[in-house]
Amino acid sequence: MDNTARDRLQIRSERAAGRHFVELGRGAAREAFLTLPALPGEAPAALLGRLYRWLDDSPDWRILRQDVFGVVGDAASHRSGKAHRLGGRDWPQTWVEQGNGEGSPVAGLQVQAVAGIPTKAVRVEGRTLGILHEDEWARYCVLGGLQSTRPDDPREAQSEQVLALMHQALAEAGMGFSNVIRTWFYLDDILDWYDGFNAVRNAFFEKHGIFDGLVPASTGIGGGNAAGGALVADLIAIEPKSPALSLRAVPSPLQCPALEYGSSFSRAVEIRTPGEQRLLVSGTASIAPEGHTIHVGNVDAQVATTMEVVGAILESCGLGWQDSVRAIGYFKHANDIGAFDRYCASAGLPALPIIITKNDVCRDDLLFELEVDAIRVTEI
Repeated sequence: MDNTARDRLQIRSERAAGRHFVELGRGAAREAFLTLPALPGEAPAALLGRLYRWLDDSPDWRILRQDVFGVVGDAASHRSGKAHRLGGRDWPQTWVEQGNGEGSPVAGLQVQAVAGIPTKAVRVEGRTLGILHEDEWARYCVLGGLQSTRPDDPREAQSEQVLALMHQALAEAGMGFSNVIRTWFYLDDILDWYDGFNAVRNAFFEKHGIFDGLVPASTGIGGGNAAGGALVADLIAIEPKSPALSLRAVPSPLQCPALEYGSSFSRAVEIRTPGEQRLLVSGTASIAPEGHTIHVGNVDAQVATTMEVVGAILESCGLGWQDSVRAIGYFKHANDIGAFDRYCASAGLPALPIIITKNDVCRDDLLFELEVDAIRVTEI
């Protein structure tokens, strides 16, 4: 084992007004999760300006992915302008529209970045769709902003095109879909065609043998995009290099497998390496163990149930809310957003690195959904 591997993993968390920053480091290698909720009345340009100032102050960071919520804008113009300032470097960006209803057209953004390790862009037809990096345990590929180039095609056809694009980009990275451990699908008008999307995804998974291995954790949520396409997607893939890295699907102690009601994702996926435990919890909502929605029409009860379910998944892996490094809370109605703060205050939860945004959930009677990533240092 080299010196980098022998160095103990360190986690540092920093919270200030309008910013939550988590940094992991082992030797020269570092990883960061930056959450920037929009300040009251903050314009999209001002929010992006805060990100760019962070990059200017920390030029060693290489962004793996950037997700912006609630922005109506031209992603390409922001990307090209900043790439020029950074000497031509580019990174995947996903823009999910729908305002948060609180006086600003933007809910916030999140960034995952690395420093001190080599990275390589994954490009398809001239576009940077992902970033590839590796350590002593595995090769990692993060893809973002994946969408069809034919937004006028039927929605199911666009779903097939996006899944095919995922497959193509992974091949460029020397991986396959069997390496995927986490996906995000942001579907425009999700309530009109979520069943159709699931049928396409199920067929793709059958074709590529995904049900025979690790089914990825996932979020399927409503959200438009500037191109007017049916969906935009992200993913994370891991190709292990060492048996010291382990991957497993984690069941929910309080819910049935999503596969039982036709939605192809694992409730969570755990990644373990010497010194680190990482848990990626799928989008989770107020669903009973039998698979039906509970607390219909009661947002506070739905939030409480969702938090209890996610908390139970974390606890089943020996983790807690204090280990969160990023989270997204999706509310169907903007005027319900306060329910999250009410719950956290009553439960005495720590401040989470979270963006709260307004997006339709996959069922009309679901009012709230939450996803969480958590990381903990373990003994080597």
